[in-house]
Amino acid sequence: MTAATWFILLGSLLLVVGFTASYIQTVPVTSAIVYLLIGFVVGPMGFALFHFNPLEESALLELLTELAVLISLYCAGVKMPAPVTFKRWRNPLRLAVISMTLTVGLVTLFGYYWLSLPLGAAVLLGAIVAPTDPVLATEVQVRHADDPDRLRFALTCEAGINDGSAFPFAMLGLGLLGLHELGDSGWRWVAFDVAWASAAGIIIGIMAGCAVGWLVQKLRATYTGSEFLESFLGLGLIAFVYGISQLLYAGGFLAVFSAAVALRHTELKLAGLKQRYPSTAPGETQPEAKPQTVAHVHQSSLVFNEHLERLAEIVLVLLIGGSMFWDSWSWRAVGFAAFLFFIARPISVHLGLLGSKTPIRMRNLSGWFGVRGIGSLYYLVYAIQHGLPQDIALELIHLTLVVVALSIIVHGMSVKPAIARLWRVRKPDR
Repeated sequence: MTAATWFILLGSLLLVVGFTASYIQTVPVTSAIVYLLIGFVVGPMGFALFHFNPLEESALLELLTELAVLISLYCAGVKMPAPVTFKRWRNPLRLAVISMTLTVGLVTLFGYYWLSLPLGAAVLLGAIVAPTDPVLATEVQVRHADDPDRLRFALTCEAGINDGSAFPFAMLGLGLLGLHELGDSGWRWVAFDVAWASAAGIIIGIMAGCAVGWLVQKLRATYTGSEFLESFLGLGLIAFVYGISQLLYAGGFLAVFSAAVALRHTELKLAGLKQRYPSTAPGETQPEAKPQTVAHVHQSSLVFNEHLERLAEIVLVLLIGGSMFWDSWSWRAVGFAAFLFFIARPISVHLGLLGSKTPIRMRNLSGWFGVRGIGSLYYLVYAIQHGLPQDIALELIHLTLVVVALSIIVHGMSVKPAIARLWRVRKPDR
């Protein structure tokens, strides 16, 4: 495709999205499905107007997915409830740490024994497909900063954390393949890739988010009437925190998410505002609260970053569709996706929430809506850029693309009916 053709395609797609946004909300599909189908039509599965090769363009794809994940993490973080309490964050933390670790383990076993992958490649595959990405299922992400719905909160918070907590497993897989130093008996991996990267990333993010929130409040109090470009402050916080994390070998994804959460927490605290939710049973969905009317950096920058997030989603999902051939849909890849969706994810969620008071229907929904998306693509191309052997890279590309594409289709088509049924079931209870 020529540059002019690309401009026409993207322009037409953006116009369609702009004109049909309200209509898409009324039909049982998500916008990501539309982007994917257009990618199928113009790619090798359709008119073959273009073919995107993730292996040859891995450097470009790594940059695009990295930016998309960072913006998505920021958007998720500034929509988290404040103040942060362990009681409210306990279940999302279980999902993001325990359930994700179990998912990696189950996928590793399946990849090693059923797909006959080397152990390192099986672990790496687990790290690639374990992170969830609810941004591709619009009905199960937090809608605004004061959204009290606990199901959406749990899934969004889980995705914000496990995009970063998957990093140690990716490094473990690369280490077992001889592409990363693990140290004797894995001591270096435990000390640096697990403990240091996680702790340092969270600390850097909290410090930066609190500092920006405090500085904005201080300047506004000192210089009355001063105005800021909040969108630039949000992007600047993302870039600064991620850059510092890279220099210190800390977890950059965890840092950006933590910074966004800390920014919102700090701004509300300094403004003397407190979030109040009606008390309900643990795991119960609550009616939406009205957003705060006081303008803050986390609120003003959210709209701009959500538009960037949507634009990145359009481009990347379009590239996914343009990367696949008809023979990409092998029984091997489809069977792996089925194992992930129907066995690994539900089992991991139920075991991760074992002992909690979360209602069974909430556990079932959390187990089903483990959407795979941009984070999986990032870890895939990250591994390729770190010298993954070509035969293993091609196999992981094949498996990952099918998993992400099926996730967009299957989860996207089921999310609205499932949420509608949940509300119908719950109304008699109230």
